Amino acid sequence: MLKKSVGSKAFDGFNYIFLGLLALSCLIPIIHIIAVSFSNKAATSANLVTLWPVGFHTLAYERVLSSWDFVRAFFVSMGRVLVGVSVNMFIICVTAYPLSKESNQLKGRTFLVWLLVFPMLFKGGLIPTYLVVRDVGLLNSFWALIWPGAVPIFSIILMMNFYRSLPKSLSEAAMIDGAGHFNILFKIFLPLSKPGIATLTLFEAVGHWNEWFMGMIYLNDQAKFPLQTYLRQMLLPSFAEGKITASDIEYVKMLSDKNFTAAQLVIAIIPILCIYPFVQKYFVKGLVIGSVKG
Repeated sequence: MLKKSVGSKAFDGFNYIFLGLLALSCLIPIIHIIAVSFSNKAATSANLVTLWPVGFHTLAYERVLSSWDFVRAFFVSMGRVLVGVSVNMFIICVTAYPLSKESNQLKGRTFLVWLLVFPMLFKGGLIPTYLVVRDVGLLNSFWALIWPGAVPIFSIILMMNFYRSLPKSLSEAAMIDGAGHFNILFKIFLPLSKPGIATLTLFEAVGHWNEWFMGMIYLNDQAKFPLQTYLRQMLLPSFAEGKITASDIEYVKMLSDKNFTAAQLVIAIIPILCIYPFVQKYFVKGLVIGSVKG
């Protein structure tokens, strides 16, 4: 083992400090929101809360969890993630497989790839997209959150290149044994693509969970809002003011809008944080999918 020089040790120390500060800068806003959610109204209104709760209580969470609007929006988002990610990953896997073949195996492959890449670079625009969603009857329905983004082109290209990095001898040997393309895809390619699938599943899940714009432009009924669209509306004074009723008077005495909103934000990030431990072992390897061959 080579002994590190003083300059090398200093450089490593600088990297550790810099990356530690960078990680801390990402954590501080989250810690602050958590502290606000557990603080009392007076301290929050006076901006006395920093990284530790002042006047600790859990009334904000009791209020959030007793709000049917929040619970309903939460389950809408859960359903959106489950259905949307399933649709996305099915399309990604079955579309990337034929495109991973050589041009002599799939006629017109180059044209099909460019057919996918072109709309990724040149969008149709918001108004034409809205008109299409309206004309196919998806407005104000759950599927308006799923189908407009059902074909994630960038993820298809990543998975296509991941398939192309697998040894060709595997599929050739399977075809000699009489296996068809569906058997090769589902019994050989997909089991070997767990890192890529886990990473893209995480990306698509985070995208569906955090996306709020579709709910705002495609849904008219607030009862059908996903969680992020609901939370955005809660930040608007005109929406929040209408939420206070006579039955909420006890909560109003002890909670401010900041407490209530902070508690909702904390609950909203919990599902995504729960996903990471299960895909972490694939995540680092999956980050380089599609970077070997093109």
